[in-house]
Amino acid sequence: MRLVPGTSRVSDDGASIAHSLHDPEAFAEVFDRHFAFVHRYIARRAGRDRADDLAAQTFTVAFSHRGRYRDDLGTARPWLLGIATNLMRAAARGDRRVASIVERLGSEAATSFSGGSRADASSSSEDDDGLRSALATLHPQQRDVLLLHTLGELTYLEIAETLAIPVGTVRSRISRACAALRAELDPPAVAGERRNHA
Repeated sequence: MRLVPGTSRVSDDGASIAHSLHDPEAFAEVFDRHFAFVHRYIARRAGRDRADDLAAQTFTVAFSHRGRYRDDLGTARPWLLGIATNLMRAAARGDRRVASIVERLGSEAATSFSGGSRADASSSSEDDDGLRSALATLHPQQRDVLLLHTLGELTYLEIAETLAIPVGTVRSRISRACAALRAELDPPAVAGERRNHA
């Protein structure tokens, strides 16, 4: 296997990974650049209790497959987040636990919350529960793409490269995920209710 640069100029990550093929310790540069972000992404999706192990596994898998790395995007972040997503998917298959992203985001927001009433907090908690439930109803492929975009901060092109799918498929999955979330969180009135209010 060999490093396959996508451009004439090899990125810092690409150079580090290429160097690590002959000097494994060079991979530490990739670890240092991306570990904190990958760990945060996993913690927000799967919980802090799993983040240490899954982040470590992500870099273990990346290291063992570094000869397959393609430098098409000029950064290893999408590649690493793809590995992390696959590991989380495998973990979820084992215990069928849906990542509680909204709970994580809600608790982070509560930590920095400096005002508001109990009613506001209660309403926020109900909103979090509703969004968590709505996310759980999404098809796993739609959920993965949506969370890579929102939490992983990847562009559509980076997601396409990460998951080895066409950009059009990424757009379609995100669009369907958003539509499904809207329908779940704000369901339209049933026909009978509409007639009664007409």
